[in-house]
Amino acid sequence: MKNRTNVRWLTQLALLVAILLVLNYTPLGYLQIGPLSASLLTVPVAIGAMTMNPMAGAILGGVFGATSFIQAVEGKSAMGAALFQVSPAGTFVVCFVARVLMGLCTALIFNALRKAMPKNEKLACFLGGLSAPVLNTVFFMGFLVLIFYNCDYVQNLANTLGAQNAFMFIVLLVGVQAIFEWVLCCVVAGAVSLPVRKYLKMN
Repeated sequence: MKNRTNVRWLTQLALLVAILLVLNYTPLGYLQIGPLSASLLTVPVAIGAMTMNPMAGAILGGVFGATSFIQAVEGKSAMGAALFQVSPAGTFVVCFVARVLMGLCTALIFNALRKAMPKNEKLACFLGGLSAPVLNTVFFMGFLVLIFYNCDYVQNLANTLGAQNAFMFIVLLVGVQAIFEWVLCCVVAGAVSLPVRKYLKMN
């Protein structure tokens, strides 16, 4: 029974990793909005975090983060490439560490919601789906401001946006993108995770 569970866990993880890679290497995964890309990669991370466990959430977040960091290194992301020139280590934290924390915390939040609302798993799934892109925004922008806010690239971007402080810079930079990602991930991840969880319980 344990071997069967392990095989199913690895199979499900591999499937979600494959979906992440397809999203990353096709136009389906990123929608360019200004200097940032609105990413759809939070969706499979959220699904894995809610249907598997925190470890799976962290691994899937790591895959997401690795693809983001590779894009920065290869110069495929304008902002990522600029940040990489300033600090490769700082870019790694912004791209990779932020996404690992996002996947891990999404699973932990979902587990807490499920325990707090044992009779309303549907709501827990949608709230868990919402938490992934929210955490992605919070961790990514939080590390970005913490590490890079005083560098010339970010300061020039802040001046272009008319941001008077770090908080306004975050709001002006990710406002439309954040709303798009939050709504999309909430709806899709919640709608997918609920039946998947029911199926896994029955088999």
